[in-house]
Amino acid sequence: MKTPFKIKLTPITRKRLKNFMRIRRAKWSLYLLTALFVISLFSELICNSRPLLMRFEGKLYLPFLQNLTMQRLAGAESSASVVEYHSFTQSPRFTDNPSNFALWAPVRHSPGDSLDARSLKPYETVKAHIVPEVFVGRLNLLPEMRMVRRVGCEHFFPGAVDFGRDRLGDHWVIPEEVSASIQERFENRDSPALSLIVRHCTEKELQAVLSMPEFTAARVPPKTVRISLNQTTPPDMPLVVRFRKSGENFVALDKKRWQSVPPAIQGETLSLVKKAFAGEAAEAHLQWKERMTSVKCVLVAIAWPYPPVAGHIMGLDSAGRDVFARVLYATRISMIFGITLSLWAMFLGVIVGAMQGYFGGKVDICGQRLTEIWSAMPFLYIMILVGSVYGRGFMILLLCYSLFNWIGMSYYMRAEFLRLRSNTFVEAARCQGLSTLRIIFVHILPNAMTPIITMLPFTLIGAIGSLAALDFLGFGLPPLTPSWGQLVQQAQQFRWAWWLILFPALALVTVILLTVLIGEGLRDAFDPKQQSRME
Repeated sequence: MKTPFKIKLTPITRKRLKNFMRIRRAKWSLYLLTALFVISLFSELICNSRPLLMRFEGKLYLPFLQNLTMQRLAGAESSASVVEYHSFTQSPRFTDNPSNFALWAPVRHSPGDSLDARSLKPYETVKAHIVPEVFVGRLNLLPEMRMVRRVGCEHFFPGAVDFGRDRLGDHWVIPEEVSASIQERFENRDSPALSLIVRHCTEKELQAVLSMPEFTAARVPPKTVRISLNQTTPPDMPLVVRFRKSGENFVALDKKRWQSVPPAIQGETLSLVKKAFAGEAAEAHLQWKERMTSVKCVLVAIAWPYPPVAGHIMGLDSAGRDVFARVLYATRISMIFGITLSLWAMFLGVIVGAMQGYFGGKVDICGQRLTEIWSAMPFLYIMILVGSVYGRGFMILLLCYSLFNWIGMSYYMRAEFLRLRSNTFVEAARCQGLSTLRIIFVHILPNAMTPIITMLPFTLIGAIGSLAALDFLGFGLPPLTPSWGQLVQQAQQFRWAWWLILFPALALVTVILLTVLIGEGLRDAFDPKQQSRME
């Protein structure tokens, strides 16, 4: 009876693994990174716009694995178009039969599906622009103090006023210093700037700030003198209050601003908000603290990108696609790309470095010179050239990266083989007549794997970071492919959309941090100084 195949570990390897498991931060980082990768492998079961399982007219379907058409699903009279499952499962043909059902994924959105803005109608908002009137007026005075050319003076002259005949002193109590300053200006003498509070002659509570700029004598005396009248109290700042509809009520999202609005006009403002939600033009002039206020309510249309809301915990990107779905799928793509590239780079680096280090001589010199020439090739230009000729894709990107990513590992393997090839156990293997391949891969390679194993996590980090950087620059995966770098590139365009930078960057930092902790644990566990001590 044949025994099953078992992996035999040397005592020192088992000791190194035990040392690694003793490093808690490295152990838990390995568990978390593995769990994250496994979860991303089942992304279709978590985020999908197609049902996972559907029963229709007595037949079971797996829509997330099948490309069903309406003709196949509903009969020959239907079109051959792809099924739109959200609308189909809500149609009377599906709901009228109690035996029909659909089992959906927790998140009913695929990474490439653009959301219909009408589905976010409950999150529509209305902006109420409340602009209180600011009382500022100016007028010119003739030498006999008659008023002409007034602008915005209605508030300061209540009642009937005949501008052109009435004097300023008929309506306002003019202090002597004001009269003296006006006289100096008409006499073409230098006069400093003036600003002081004056009161109305009849309306005792009405006050204003009368001001005149500094005057410098000119060649010709002025024919008129300009004065300005401003309200004494500071003007109320314009307010912008956002409202959201909650059932039949309207909720102010900016509560502090809404509380500063006088209760007398809150009710009228809400009626304008109601009209704006109904699609009507809503604008009015209301009384605000003894002055008129312009209130304009505007319905804010749904636009992309959109912040996180219920059903879209990470928001929507610039094309209306669910960011959570794209981040989850991008995690799987990045991890698969990084792991595949790291293993392929390790394979090529081990082969090239082992041949150079074991044979030495001309093989080593020629191989080293060719490696140096190849490493000097401009990688980014090659990526642009290959992408323009063959297009962008996962396999093309992986192939181009693989052609350059092995160089660093080959240097380490070459150095290890140069060090180990003259050891006693290698000479003993040669004396026994073992083949060259057996000596390289069975006797030398296991003893030379320490630097490769400790480098592997950092190679994975470099691969994931390079993929994100290329996607950010636009030279990576195709535009529709979920990618962390592509989301960050959108965030550069829409800098106010904080969710486009926060969640992709958080995913990237989490993966890199966990991998770094694993790499540090491997480095400490495989450190030869910890495996020996002086007696």
